[in-house]
Amino acid sequence: MEIAKLGEFGLIDRLTKDIAIKNASTVKGVGDDCAVLNYPDKQVLVTTDMLMEGVHFDLTYIDLKHLGYKSAMVNISDIFAMNGTPRQLTVSLAISKRFSVEDIEEFYSGLRLACEKWNVDVVGGDTTSSYTGMAISITCIGEAAKEDIVYRNGAKDTDLVCVSGDLGAAYMGLQLLEREKSVYYQQVEEARKKNDKRALEELAHFQPDFVGKEYLLQRQLQTEARGDIIQKLREAGIRPTAMMDISDGLSSELMHICKQSGVGCRIYEKNIPIDYQTAVMAEEMNMNVTTCALNGGEDYELLFTVPIGDHEKIEQIEGIKLIGHITDAKFGQVLVTRDNQEFTLKAQGWNPLS
Repeated sequence: MEIAKLGEFGLIDRLTKDIAIKNASTVKGVGDDCAVLNYPDKQVLVTTDMLMEGVHFDLTYIDLKHLGYKSAMVNISDIFAMNGTPRQLTVSLAISKRFSVEDIEEFYSGLRLACEKWNVDVVGGDTTSSYTGMAISITCIGEAAKEDIVYRNGAKDTDLVCVSGDLGAAYMGLQLLEREKSVYYQQVEEARKKNDKRALEELAHFQPDFVGKEYLLQRQLQTEARGDIIQKLREAGIRPTAMMDISDGLSSELMHICKQSGVGCRIYEKNIPIDYQTAVMAEEMNMNVTTCALNGGEDYELLFTVPIGDHEKIEQIEGIKLIGHITDAKFGQVLVTRDNQEFTLKAQGWNPLS
């Protein structure tokens, strides 16, 4: 169905008609000029992200359901990175005529799966037309007690530096997708030059080579916000001193924390968690796996610091790895390699404006 047949309000009604409110802080959701929220005893956390086709995503290899899921999760992740609880979400879309009503329903189905996982209410948004591709703007609203909020500026000398999960897999998943896309278009170009109609017909059923690389694809296409880690920290009685999620790369995020906290750090290469598939893929593509883990981005794992007194508690929590410690600012931000050489950390990760 063409979107123009439904119109903006008809489309919104169709996408949101059966949304049930889950949070007491949501007084009024979709259906009025504004959502109405009530947070009488909590601090309100607000984060927003914009995703542009051709810059942040490529519809050649991500379907709309996964895109909707990822769009919600990257915002939900920001709320967890402040040690908060996500509650509401708004979604605005700019779409061209190449998208049907069913396409946008598919996008919303993924977005709502992410929201249902963390009990987040979809409370509004906007839709408009685009002449240059799809644009997605998501805002997520969360809550936290004032004393529970964790900023980037709280790291102190001797604090331990920790990360959740493993790093570099999302980046290697992107490299894999880009490689197979390149192979496909190269074969199409060759078939067109030869005017080989049979080859072009066969390429309509092109199957990329993803065998043994499923985890890398999952990490790139099915982003997960680490609310489970936040819960484990709360259960263990641990409040991080500084925290952020890893969207642009470990080295870049570490430098943000150090700069805003006025400290330095020492990170040990041997302690950086890297999945086996990530290492294999990096070797296959002749890339340094540590560089991928430091600078790849889109992992959406949590990077945080804790007081040294929490060392024993941290070691008992599955899914968290201690990778180094905070130092005085005069010692700088240092990576210690496996052979004990020292290098200054550099921010070589994702820069959306470069």
